[in-house]
Amino acid sequence: MRPRNSVAALITAGALASATACGGSTGGTAAPAMSSDSVPASSQNMAPKVTQPIAKTSATETDPCSAVSVATVEGTASKVKETRTERSSLGNTCVWVFNNSGGNVSAGVVTANKQGVNALYIQNSRGGLTTFKPQPPILGYPAVVYANGGETEGSCNLAVGIRDDVTYTVIAQLRHDSPVYSDSCGMATKIASAAITHLKGQ
Repeated sequence: MRPRNSVAALITAGALASATACGGSTGGTAAPAMSSDSVPASSQNMAPKVTQPIAKTSATETDPCSAVSVATVEGTASKVKETRTERSSLGNTCVWVFNNSGGNVSAGVVTANKQGVNALYIQNSRGGLTTFKPQPPILGYPAVVYANGGETEGSCNLAVGIRDDVTYTVIAQLRHDSPVYSDSCGMATKIASAAITHLKGQ
């Protein structure tokens, strides 16, 4: 079963783009691309500063599934029946597909967007997002739940700024059979937390 979206599929060359948010498994429309050159200087620092940037991310960029174990993912939701890596120049993604039509979750370090989580703040200021919810910091790192249409229960897009120019993004697309269907963002937060712990330990 191939997920309808992945981190790489939700990223354009200049910025994050979204297909779903906290709540849903249907796709929306991609947000407009936004390059660093197109962002006015006055709006370039809207997001919280990443005070403890994680420098070493190359291993996880190459092998995104190494950041979070299957056991950890299963502990956040249900049994995983398939794990695979989707490779892209925009950012490699690990995809975990759950048993019993439980949906899937994908995650990875976003390398295409050079503005980090700040890109979402800028998109939101321009009216480019339909959901924009800054979250409590995850292990001290700024986080945002976001979407550009298609918000329904069961899905969540979560971006965490691990450097000012890099995010770790989790895309949850759960179905009714998932035991955490109503808490997809809670699951995404746990996966992001596990990944950050791994990255900080490298």
